This record gives sequence, C-alpha cells and structure tokens, in this order.
Amino acid sequence: MDYSKVLAEKFNAKEEYVKNVIALLDEGNTIPFIARYRKEAHGSMDDQTIRELSERLIYLRNLDNRREEVRVLIEGLGALTDELNVALNNAQTMAEIDDIYRPYRPKRKTRASVAKEKGLEPLALYILAQQDKKAYPIDLAAEYVDAEKGMETAEDALQGALDIIAETVSDNAEIRKRIRNIISFNGILVSVAANKDADSVYTLYYDFKEPVSKIPGHRVLAIDRGEREGFLKVSVDQEASKPMNVIYSLMITDNSPCSDAVKQACDDAYSRLIFPSVEREIRNMLTDNAAEQAIKVFSVNLKQLLMQPPVKGRVALGLDPGYRTGCKTAVVDGTGRILETTVIYPTHSEAKIQESKEKIKQLIKKHKVEIIAIGNGTASKETEMFTAEVISEIKENVSYMVVSEAGASVYSASKLAADELPNLDLTLRSAVSIARRLQDPLAELVKIEPKAIGVGQYQHDMPQKKLAESLDGVVEDCVNSVGADLNTASPALLLRVSGISSAVSKNIVAYREENGAFKSRAELKKVPKLGAKAFEQCAGFLRVSESKNPLDSTGVHPESYDAAKKLIELCGFSVKGIKNGGITELEAKVNEIGVKKAADELGIGEPTLIDMVKEISKPGRDPRDELPPPLLRTDILDIKDLKPGMELIGTVRNVIDFGAFVDIGVHQDGLVHISQICNKYIKHPGEVLKVGDVVKVWVISVDTAKNKISLTMKEMKKEEKE
Repeated sequence: MDYSKVLAEKFNAKEEYVKNVIALLDEGNTIPFIARYRKEAHGSMDDQTIRELSERLIYLRNLDNRREEVRVLIEGLGALTDELNVALNNAQTMAEIDDIYRPYRPKRKTRASVAKEKGLEPLALYILAQQDKKAYPIDLAAEYVDAEKGMETAEDALQGALDIIAETVSDNAEIRKRIRNIISFNGILVSVAANKDADSVYTLYYDFKEPVSKIPGHRVLAIDRGEREGFLKVSVDQEASKPMNVIYSLMITDNSPCSDAVKQACDDAYSRLIFPSVEREIRNMLTDNAAEQAIKVFSVNLKQLLMQPPVKGRVALGLDPGYRTGCKTAVVDGTGRILETTVIYPTHSEAKIQESKEKIKQLIKKHKVEIIAIGNGTASKETEMFTAEVISEIKENVSYMVVSEAGASVYSASKLAADELPNLDLTLRSAVSIARRLQDPLAELVKIEPKAIGVGQYQHDMPQKKLAESLDGVVEDCVNSVGADLNTASPALLLRVSGISSAVSKNIVAYREENGAFKSRAELKKVPKLGAKAFEQCAGFLRVSESKNPLDSTGVHPESYDAAKKLIELCGFSVKGIKNGGITELEAKVNEIGVKKAADELGIGEPTLIDMVKEISKPGRDPRDELPPPLLRTDILDIKDLKPGMELIGTVRNVIDFGAFVDIGVHQDGLVHISQICNKYIKHPGEVLKVGDVVKVWVISVDTAKNKISLTMKEMKKEEKE
C-alpha cells in the first residue's frame, strides 16, 4: 500500500508533506517536535492532525501485516488462488480481510464439521451445484445412510449436507459484506426492560428504538452500560427480506429440487449463523464508534481544561472541604511554595465556625492572600458559603473560585506527592494541590492520571489503553505548546516534555539538585542518558531564563540560534534586547524587509522565521495568556434563590454530546442542553463551547428535590421569564 498517497487523500494534504511526516515519525521524532520545528516539511500541520495521521498510519500498517499474514496462512493450506489474492489486495478493513479468511480459519466443532467427518461433503457440493434438475436431494441422501456414522435415515444425511451448505453460505465474504452494509443502513437498535418493575436511571431505554445509522454515541454507551448492569435487553432488529434476497441472488443458480434445498440451507444460514454474527459486529461497531467519539470529546475537554489561563504570581489559599475530618487548608505563595497549612471546621458547631473564620482572616492578613481555591467535593457547598461570608466581613480584596478536585486524593497518596511534599501530612497535600490548580492548572494537573481528571463521559467504559494513549497525547501537546522552565519544572511536568523519558526526567532533577540551577540549555547534554537525539527533541521546549544566552529563554530551537542571531543583526538590533522583555519592534522590521526575502537570506523556511520572530519579540510567551481569565467570585447563591428567567454568568465545566454543564455559583452545575446553546443548528456542543468558557445563561427551570438546573444560552423574552 502506498501509505503517503492514501493518507494524503484522507487528510486532504499534499502527498509530499505526508511522506515527510511518515519519514520523520519513522526516524523517532516526537509529534510535538515535528509540529513545532519541522513546519516546512509538512506545510505547518498542527499537532492534532499529525497525531491523527500517525494513528491512521499505524492502522494501515497493521492492516497490511494482517493481509500478508492471512495470505501466508491460506497459501500454507494450498488454497491461495488469483481471485483470493485480488480480494486480499482490495480489502480496505480488518473485517473484510477476516471475511476472506473465515472459510480457512480453524473452527471449533460445528454441525457442518461433524457432517464433514461423516463423509457428507460430496453430497453437499452436489446439491449446492444445482446442476441435476431431475435429482431430488432426499434420494441423493439415501445413498449416504450409515447407521454406524449416526445417519439412520436419508433425512439425517440430508440435514448434515444442508448444515455444510449453510456454513458455506455463512463463510461467503461477499454475502457477509453486503449484509453488514444492509444492517448498518437499515437496522434498528432495540432496548427493552429486563425487568419492567425495576426502577433505574435507564427507564428512558425500557422501550426504545433508534436506527443503527442515526443513534448518537452517548445513547449507545448508556444502553451498553444498562445492559451490562442487567437492566436492559438489547438487540438489533432487521427485516429479513433484503438480506435474504442478497443471499438468494448469490447462491441460488437454478430452479430445481436441489435449489429448493439450497434455499432452505440459506434460510438456516442467515437466521442461525450470519445474523447473530453480524449483529454482534454491528453492536461492536456502534460501541467502538461511540467510544472513539467519547474519547475525542474527553480529549478536547482535557486540552481546554489544561490550557485554562493560570492565575500567575498571586498568593493562593487552598481549601479541601470535608465534614468529619474538617477542611484541610494550605497557603502557597505566587510560585506555589507552601507558606502555611492547617485544618479548620467550618461545618461543625457555631463556635468552631467562628474559630475557623478567625483563622482564615488571620491567614489572609498574614500572607496577603489574594485568591482562594475551593475543591468541589464533599462539603464544597458549605465551604463556599463559609468563604463568601468571610470575604464579606473583611476589607482585603479577595476572591474565590471552585476548582475541580478530581484526582487530588489519588495524587496525595502517590509516590510523586510523597517525593514533592515529604514533610506534609497526606491529608494536607490535596489542599496544596487545589491551591496550585488555580495558580497553574497545567503544571499541577500533569501530576494526575489524565482519565482521573473527569471532564468526559463514560470514561470508565472506554477501551482503557486507547483512552490513556489519547489523553497522554493531549497532555504532551499542551505541555509542549506552553513550554517548561528547566530549573523549576517538576519531574511529572518534565516527563511530558518532548523526548524526555521517565529515567531522564528523574536524572534532570537529580542533576539540578546536585549541581544547582542549569545555566544554559547546552548543559542538558551533561545529564546522564540524555543523548543527542533526546536533546534535539526536548531543548526547544525547555526554557532557561538564567542563561547568559538570551535565546535560551525563548522557544527558538538551538539548531536555529545562528539564524536567529543573523536575523536580529539584519534588523539592526542586539541579542541583549531579548533580556529586556523582548525585541517588540522585530516583527515590523521583518515585514518591512519582506518575510520571504528575510527567510531566504537567513537560509530558513518562512514558518520557522515567523515563529522565531514571535519568540524573540515576546520571549517565554504563554499561549494561555491570550485566553479570557477565569471567573472569580466573591459571593454565592443557593439553588433555592434561582428563579426561571434569572440571568447569570457561569463557567463551562464539562462539554458532552448532549450539552454542557455550567457552574453558576450555586454548587450544583446547571445543564445547557444542546438545543439551548444557540439559535442555529449544531451537531455537537463543542462547535460553540469549550471547558473554561465564561458564558451568560438564563434559568429555565429548577428542581430542588433532584438538584437539577436547566439553563439556556438563548436570551429569554420577557413573557418567557414570567
């Protein structure tokens, strides 16, 4: 297979660019490195496109491997024909290749194999040929009666022959392909209650039907889960006439007594063998497609969560709420360094509440706290109300934000947390993590297994290996798009940097502890196990602000330093200008010279030049700074305060297939259904919303008993509010 040609068509890209990407991947380059520092080779594809191209390349190579494997197996049986060779070469999916191999695959004991052992295959082939118009199958079968072989009558022998024909029909690759297509387009997914009297969250699916071709992924996953938990019985419904017509057209070649027998075998093949098998395939296909879509949604949400703007340089107080054990509290400075920890009891007696208030006020005053981060777990609502009261009673300008504490307890008990915070009690580590999540979501959340962060749907039902690979790719892309400070990055953050393995990340930290701060990027080469290839892959993503070479604090790759210096000289500036906040006039000067002319003179590509100019103009730039800041609050509403038509400002916490959950400051997130997001038709909420967006919403309805809030982003008319 010509991979570059096939992939170029699929991704609508130049074949030359795809060929270059394949070569770069095969040479061991990482996707972030290729996306950032080899733009000329691939026409400036983004990291996500290159990642998808890489995944598809792996699939195509696996497909070819399976194709050759099957070819060798069939050839080993002496059954490989020119026709089979062509069919194998034309197969586009694993299913098609498996269909071709099906007749030759070793089978467990079947009715057909038993009949073959009894010597009935010649009878079956004679009947299937349908060439003898005068012969009746029952008369032909009479010749095979053999009591010793378990064939007492002609009917027994005929049934064995029909079993062989039925399996032959079932193993026909063309028949299976056509029937699979028919059911994919015309089949109906049906679910009914396993027990109508049982109450469950799946009542919507107790009497449910939807076309296989139209059912959305989130419903497939819900039905699958309901079936696994024993609440639903699920099947695929398909009217038999279309599939049977396909089978008859391919298998019935004459109008004879033998043809009638073949027709009988075809009916049996469809109902007993083909349909149950294809039904399983269709169910698996629906689940696989739904899982793939859910993983994409999770990946998009995770990226948006990780790329939320940091609240840089502010002293933060982290609150990890709890009832019985109290609220764990930690104050960290603008760099995340722990200043003080304690435990307060804002949900206990009135005396304890007052004592807790005084303690928080004291911490705010003592450490000049500017922001408070509250975990959204148990007792979060009460802690948020308590915090709002404290803020209203003080003069200091303090605001708060509820942050997701997903995975905080897992992190607190991890070896990583023990290494980072060895002198801190396990219960207090989560408060530190919550404070740091508000300061820099990316740097803190990389310490947690991505699937534990909780911004998806049905993540525990996903193929875990594929989910982990996809989410790890997202984290890697995010970390490398932001970059990392070589002298402050944690081992967890370093591990996500392009080209750095677990062993090398630990060696970097060990080198730093033993030799002090890195004085240049070049010093990385002294780190054990960090060879030339690893240096090439990681150097551009690591910043060394303390270096004597100002370019070490930018995203300019060391391989381009000479070109960068020539560029600065060409434009009449000094490299020292980078240290003074960047050479802001550089872009205007390059535009004056002409981008193409400047790139040609420097011997580099235009994309590299454009990136270089951005980095030198604003060294250490953070793409997250260009996004709207997070919504900080100073007060809280109760769900009982909400009224239909009320206008509120909220933060999107999760985007799923059927809508988005928005934090409106009442502890319980409200749901904006996909139909309430905008006035135009959209296929998915992700077309309009992303995690972290600050949006204006209106209350549609409130169910305090079930803690459900329905919201709309379509401005409500006066009569609707009333």
